[in-house]
Amino acid sequence: MTAPLWTPSADRVAQSNLTRFARGLEAKGFGPFPNYDTLWQWSIDDRATFWSELWDLADIIGDKGPVAIERDGEMPGARFFPQGSLNFAENLLRWGGPQDALVFRAEDQVQSRMSWDELHALVSRLQQFLTAIGVKPGDRVAGYVPNAPETVAAMLAATSLGAIWTSCSPDFGVQGVLDRFGQTAPKVVFAAERYVYNGKIHDCMAKLSDVVARLPSVESVVVFGMGRPPQGIIYVPRGITLDDAIAPFAARPVEFTRMEFNHPLYIMYSSGTTGVPKCIVHGAGGTLLQQVKEHILQSDVKPGDRVFYFTTCGWMMWNWLVAGLSAGATLLLYDGSPFAPSGNVLFDYADAEGMTLFGTSAKYIDALAKSGLEPMHTHSLATVRTMCSTGSPLAPESFDYVYRSIKTDIQLASISGGTDIVSCFMLGSPWDPVWRGEIQRRGLGLAVDVFDENGKPVRGEKGELVCTRAFPCMPVGFWNDPDDARYRAAYFERYPNIWYHGDFVELTGHGGIIVFGRSDATLNPGGVRIGTAEIYRVVETFPEVLEALVIGQDWKQDVRVVLFLRMADGRNLTDELAERIRKAIRAACTPRHVPAKIVAVADIPRTKSGKITELAVRDVVHGRAVKNKEALANPEALNLYAAIPALKTD
Repeated sequence: MTAPLWTPSADRVAQSNLTRFARGLEAKGFGPFPNYDTLWQWSIDDRATFWSELWDLADIIGDKGPVAIERDGEMPGARFFPQGSLNFAENLLRWGGPQDALVFRAEDQVQSRMSWDELHALVSRLQQFLTAIGVKPGDRVAGYVPNAPETVAAMLAATSLGAIWTSCSPDFGVQGVLDRFGQTAPKVVFAAERYVYNGKIHDCMAKLSDVVARLPSVESVVVFGMGRPPQGIIYVPRGITLDDAIAPFAARPVEFTRMEFNHPLYIMYSSGTTGVPKCIVHGAGGTLLQQVKEHILQSDVKPGDRVFYFTTCGWMMWNWLVAGLSAGATLLLYDGSPFAPSGNVLFDYADAEGMTLFGTSAKYIDALAKSGLEPMHTHSLATVRTMCSTGSPLAPESFDYVYRSIKTDIQLASISGGTDIVSCFMLGSPWDPVWRGEIQRRGLGLAVDVFDENGKPVRGEKGELVCTRAFPCMPVGFWNDPDDARYRAAYFERYPNIWYHGDFVELTGHGGIIVFGRSDATLNPGGVRIGTAEIYRVVETFPEVLEALVIGQDWKQDVRVVLFLRMADGRNLTDELAERIRKAIRAACTPRHVPAKIVAVADIPRTKSGKITELAVRDVVHGRAVKNKEALANPEALNLYAAIPALKTD
């Protein structure tokens, strides 16, 4: 590719928030910044000034304190704005008036709007309810919820008090929820009575009742309907409808409890590769600064813009999306299948609401291309300036499809980061062209690099994604990890004092990044990270199965889940058994956990310490050389996974 697919116009560059920021810095004697590379390098070399100036640009409500970074050379250990204080919700609710704050559409045609003033009123009443039942700073408030306005308001009400918000989507099975909320012990759970996906209504009351009955920490369960009063509330222990919860309270100005900069805001959950999911604690200040930077500078979101991301509340992109409120944007929320009743539903939404940022997954773009849809010829999309894609690497062919069939004059911002930092390491730049197959730039203020196996930086070749200097959105730590042992092991053991992320990437000659996938055993079907341990816990309940191993197989520009089973003596893998296993996994986890292929094998390779070797099997399936075979107790078992016919077909 000798030419970029898209180049921003001179007017677009001149009018961007990034230009305003850079010119302001130059006026103070920093710079000059003739291009993104010089600005990025300065943001790394003088991170204290960069993050402080970003605070001022975004007009963060709170107190910075006198110090921007403390113990800068320690990772973990560095602390940003250690004397600072703020409230996350206060910064998202800084806007008011009759204009739309939230617009909602559901697959079953339920629609609603909530103005800034109406959002303030609902948050106020929810805040008073939470206060009345004793919610205090540090308490956990959980959402077992769809992507609805009530969910946004509940999060804002909880965090306005200094409580910690944690959530998962309603398609999670009971055990999947308990694996998460059972560790974090929420005092309050918000939940929806039902949700609709792909034309089917899913009632949540039975699952919710089961979950709450097994969570002794829960003192109240607040249930809301989706376009109607909730039904079946009498069957939910400690249940109350949203309307009844807020009925005693009149709206008044929201009160905000300002906490120290690193006070916990969110608990997110890892994919659970090696056990129950890790509970990743994110601080309010670091999350706010990083996400404000990504909305305002990297995505060029301005007041009045209308920002959409197709996401569930079990994915960190929901947490990213809601931060758009801080920039004065209207959030366009959608819940349901992006292909119901047709593949045009999200583009219909874009035209109807004047969408400016269209966020989705790489899998969705690939599915659109395979469907033959050409929104360019059926929709205006006149307001859409930026299209974001994440969840898995965006294939070069998908770049072609966007510019051929969706819109020619659009910034296609492939973005990548994760739950670990509830934001992005690399993403878009409004100053720079889009090159086929590449993420545009490394994020400002993030010392992102690519290391080889010896910990040396490399260019133009594949290596490990790392961040070599501390950054504000590093987790505060893991829940129930008082000495930070699990936290350090997760990110800092491979390269001491350097963040190791587990992505296999390449830094290109354009200054962009190509992501080749995960370098660990995490599965990523449809762009949603899930863990193998959640599948194992279901499969191991079947007496017919002696043991199992699961991998993600790269397949048609996506990843499909492949489950290998070593059968118990005298047992065979039948179609009937395979179907029962799939149904059990779907019920206990989510539809995305369900294996596309289930294959019987005679043996499963293990290390000498007895651990199964998912990575080695994945390498064999993909025809790659296996390193460190000497660490295996039975390396000959790897031969069983080479050239399996079932893995060559759909």
